[in-house]
Formats: sequence, C-alpha cells, structure tokens
Amino acid sequence: MKKAMATAKKSLAKDAKGGASPSEHIDARIKELGDWRGEMLARVRGIIKQADPEIVEEWKWRGVPVWEHDGIICTGETYKAVVKMTFAKGASLDDPSGLFNSSLEGNTRRAIDIHEGDKINEKALKALIKGAVALNTAKQSAKKKKS
Repeated sequence: MKKAMATAKKSLAKDAKGGASPSEHIDARIKELGDWRGEMLARVRGIIKQADPEIVEEWKWRGVPVWEHDGIICTGETYKAVVKMTFAKGASLDDPSGLFNSSLEGNTRRAIDIHEGDKINEKALKALIKGAVALNTAKQSAKKKKS
C-alpha cells in the first residue's frame, strides 16, 4: 500500500509540473487508436480496475500502459492486429480457464493476445488479476518480514 501511495504521489507531482498523468496518457492512447483496439484497451482497463480498485496506472517504456499493485501486474500493449496483456509473473499464476495464449515458453511472464472480435471471459480475467495482486502482495510481505 505504501508503494502504491508513493507512486500515486509521484503521478500527482507530474501533474503539478504540467505533465500528463499516466491515466491521462492511457486515456489519450485509447482515443488516439480510435478503433476496436482502443475499445478493447478501455474494456481491459475497466476490468482491471474492477478486479482491484487499488491498482495504480503507470505509463512506461515510451508509451506502454502498466497496471501495478506492489509491483507490476500487467501491461496493455497495442499492435496492428492484437491487444496484448502481458502479466509480469504470469508463469507463477494459476490459469484454469486457459486465458494465456502467448509467451508461453518463458519462465516468468505470460500474455493474452486479444484479436478483433474476441470475447473476454471477464470472470476468469478478474481472477487472474486478483491472483497477480495476491502474488505481488505476498512477496512484499515476505520482504518486509526479512527487513
């Protein structure tokens, strides 16, 4: 929670300096896309926020929406034919609904490629997000206990 608050303060500081906040950058990206990818990114963003109201939005790596809670949960990249949700620690998450369909060979991350016309299993996606949050918060708690 402290890290989330620090990140939120950092984002507010950007606003005070005249720069756009991460949320404003994401809003602009959604509007800029102006097609199914923007609609899907907005929908995914809404599901993420529903799954974890304490999520912190970031804008990293020259234009990638990132959602964090005690560390990175996932990113929301947009390409010509796909909206990609990459979960930073996806390989450590249970995925009983089989949402992960990309980056399956890695030891750490996993991704969900969403194509035009694809349906999202909101219940399963929320469970995946909640699992990622639980994993991050457990690791933060373990670090605090060692300190």
